[in-house]
Amino acid sequence: MPITEKQRRHLKGLAHHMKPVVIVGQNGLTDNLFSELRSALDTHELIKVRVNAGDRGDRRKMVDAISKRCDAELIQTIGHVAAFYRRHPKHPRIRLPV
Repeated sequence: MPITEKQRRHLKGLAHHMKPVVIVGQNGLTDNLFSELRSALDTHELIKVRVNAGDRGDRRKMVDAISKRCDAELIQTIGHVAAFYRRHPKHPRIRLPV
């Protein structure tokens, strides 16, 4: 289910004060990293990820790969930090506006 612009604004507001819970380091996108991302999304639904890539294009590719492989919605990207949202299928924690 795609997220509406109103829901995206709401999630941006919730993510504003959050700190990154996962940091993509020099090893890049590994299977262990994706496992950690899925676990964080299952626990929190809304997370921030710091992507330490020097080139803007490389960062964008990594963010897109995270979004696709984790089945998460990209909420916002500012510099090296991206916010992702994936609704918990059984026990959602975040109530989105209609």
